[in-house]
Amino acid sequence: MNHRTRVYLAVAFTVALFLGVQLGALALVDPFQEAGHQAVEDPDDPTNSAVYFGIILGATALMLVTFKYDVQWLIKAMIIGVSVMLAWFVFAELVPPVVTVGEVNALAALAALVVGAALLFYPEWYVIDATGVVMGAGAAALFGISFGLLPAILLLAVLAVYDAISVYRTEHMLDLAEGVMDLKIPVVLVIPTSLSYSYLASGSTDGVLEDDDADSDDGSTQVDGSNADAVGESSADDATPNPDDSDTDTDELSEAEQERDALFIGLGDAVIPTILVASAAYFLDVGTIDVPGIALNVPALGALVGTIAGLLVLMYMVLKGRPHAGLPLLNGGAIGGYLLGALASGLSLAAAFGL
Repeated sequence: MNHRTRVYLAVAFTVALFLGVQLGALALVDPFQEAGHQAVEDPDDPTNSAVYFGIILGATALMLVTFKYDVQWLIKAMIIGVSVMLAWFVFAELVPPVVTVGEVNALAALAALVVGAALLFYPEWYVIDATGVVMGAGAAALFGISFGLLPAILLLAVLAVYDAISVYRTEHMLDLAEGVMDLKIPVVLVIPTSLSYSYLASGSTDGVLEDDDADSDDGSTQVDGSNADAVGESSADDATPNPDDSDTDTDELSEAEQERDALFIGLGDAVIPTILVASAAYFLDVGTIDVPGIALNVPALGALVGTIAGLLVLMYMVLKGRPHAGLPLLNGGAIGGYLLGALASGLSLAAAFGL
């Protein structure tokens, strides 16, 4: 399989994972509402966004502290526990209650426990990705029915700015990404570019995010593009008027790209913009699209398509080796697509913003 084909397949697989989260969330919107999973009393209160952002900051700080003091097992235990909880929420709505113990759907509970066991004992890339889609769909649906339109848009805008600052300025998100990758937990989605790739066998990801190390030992790279960018910067610094040297630099970069066996993208990059997709589907009763099994309208479809458009630009930047933050593109695409869909459905801008 040549390099170009591997790249196209990796991009297609990434899009499929995002669509899995988005369509899964849309399928769970109505069941979650009927089950009473709305997390706040007033979903239209803009302060909900501030509270959630504060929780994100606290969780980020906690994770960085655990990595600093070498108690990462605590984070792994927490994430696996959250995975089981979200899987239970999802399976309780999707798995028929054929076997029950009291009021508990035994098959759904068993499936959730299997998810936890798989993450604990065999966190291969397809286990991580499958769990990530289930978790992402569940989380996006929960927040989608809990955040009205204005709080959802505010949340996406604030997190886009925060993501840019944490990647480009403080760079603490890069430290966080490297730490969680070593734990092999579903806070990242793993996109193999080689049929022989094994996340379990890849070992430590030390150096994956370092600027002075273009490629990790296992041939993987992060979606922030820092590794490939390090190669690009080195080529630019050493550039000479000799065209042969330029060709050599290009060949070396292509060879480095071909050695990468996997790309990684944060699960939050799929979940956060999908919150607006689910929120639009739940809180707006305009431009309804009749699709069996999911709640969908034109504004929600616009947010979905806008997210995928942002993802394609993001993947283009990854493969070109440009440093970047994901949420500005993804959230920007979701908000832009949502607003276009809302206007196309006859809503005013004020109504689209939930005012």
